[in-house]
Amino acid sequence: MSNEAPVTPKKRSAGRDLPAAIAVGVGLIAIVVVTLAFFHWGFILLVAAMLSLGCWEVYAALRSIEMNAAIWPILAGTVAMSAGTYASARDLAWLGIPWHSTLLMFLGATVLASMLLRMLRGYEGFVKDAAASLFIIGYIPLLGSFTALILAPDDGARRMVTFLLCVVAVDTGGYIAGVLLGKHPLAPKISPKKTWEGSAGSLVLSVAVGIAMSVFVLDAPWYVGLVLGVVMVLFGTAGDLLESTIKRDLGIKDMSSILPGHGGVMDRLDSMLVAAPAAWLVLFLMVPGG
Repeated sequence: MSNEAPVTPKKRSAGRDLPAAIAVGVGLIAIVVVTLAFFHWGFILLVAAMLSLGCWEVYAALRSIEMNAAIWPILAGTVAMSAGTYASARDLAWLGIPWHSTLLMFLGATVLASMLLRMLRGYEGFVKDAAASLFIIGYIPLLGSFTALILAPDDGARRMVTFLLCVVAVDTGGYIAGVLLGKHPLAPKISPKKTWEGSAGSLVLSVAVGIAMSVFVLDAPWYVGLVLGVVMVLFGTAGDLLESTIKRDLGIKDMSSILPGHGGVMDRLDSMLVAAPAAWLVLFLMVPGG
């Protein structure tokens, strides 16, 4: 969700196709709404697909600096972690297998498979390539699996909508306040267009959305929304800056062009990935039934 200016000749064009961006955005929102309303497994499959595309984007970007991750075990592990975590927390809870055991099992299997597969190609460059694999695994499927935990409770759809709207509020509030009032850079070396004024706008809108969703949707005390809104600003902004740091180091503007008008999948997921574990923890601790 970043809007950094080009810093090297290798960067892609910063132009955006507005009609295409709107069409893609509306399509994704429609899929999210339908799956959350009628078919939660459809939402989990959407999450797994988006996370897999994100893994592929980062894999391709890292290859530009000669770091070659073992992408196929990572893709398989991404689907297994997302679907397995949700199934163990929801549909297979009667088996008595804790969700964290399932997540750790698939996480360990993915790490082991990626390193063993790379080992078959010899020792030269092994550490660098293994580091690339572990970076992708820890950054995308592991963090992304917490969305399955947000959705797993009986009121999971309401929790998920609350999380998504708060993260969107962070981005929207920051953009509006940054355009209208932004003067003081937040992290000039990483994201020159991010400002303290924009962060204040993120805070105001995210807290407002969090309180409204807590009171009217989650049937929770207002202060739950206050805490959630603040936490989403901190972690959502951190996620945005984290991906900006990665892209600046690699010398690219967008992770890919797979989403017309938006850039790459990771350009949409950056804030949500880092915010998801924090959102799950706040909702788990403060909203009964989690």
